[in-house]
Amino acid sequence: MTTAQQLQEQGIKLFQQKDYEEAARLFNQAQAAYEADGQRDMVAEMQTNIGLVHRVLGQHQQALDAMQAALTIFQELNDPLRAAKVLGNMGGVYAGLGDKEQAYNCYRQAADIFDEQGDKKLYGETMLAMADLQVRDGKLMAGAATYEVGLENLDDLSAGQKVIKGLLGIRNKLTGGGKS
Repeated sequence: MTTAQQLQEQGIKLFQQKDYEEAARLFNQAQAAYEADGQRDMVAEMQTNIGLVHRVLGQHQQALDAMQAALTIFQELNDPLRAAKVLGNMGGVYAGLGDKEQAYNCYRQAADIFDEQGDKKLYGETMLAMADLQVRDGKLMAGAATYEVGLENLDDLSAGQKVIKGLLGIRNKLTGGGKS
């Protein structure tokens, strides 16, 4: 295992333990080590991780700056799956900022890429995030429809998600929108 990988793993553990400042310090060190090794994709991964730290600390502009830098690299490397993951994370940052239009835009782009790449789980999770935003925006029917699409693409539903899926099925039978 390389030094960069060790720094990255330690950073992830610290992030999970909610020691965000120390995690960011290690992600920055890992980023420098990956840069020295010429691993641009991993430099972008570390930028994404640093962006996530900024997000949980409420430092939205720094989060967006780091994630935009990562997105640019993934797009240059023609890595659509990782670019879509960054877009999904950016959607969450924009939602936190209250910029619903940008959040929808990022979520939509991410969902489309996940769908094109055949990643049902990430597509479903992104649709659920978009549905949550729609519901919070007062667009209840659109949110319910989007939530339903998201649930249909997930295999491992939580108990709450199973209840909602059942309620949506009942609604569909009552309104004639269900599948026969």
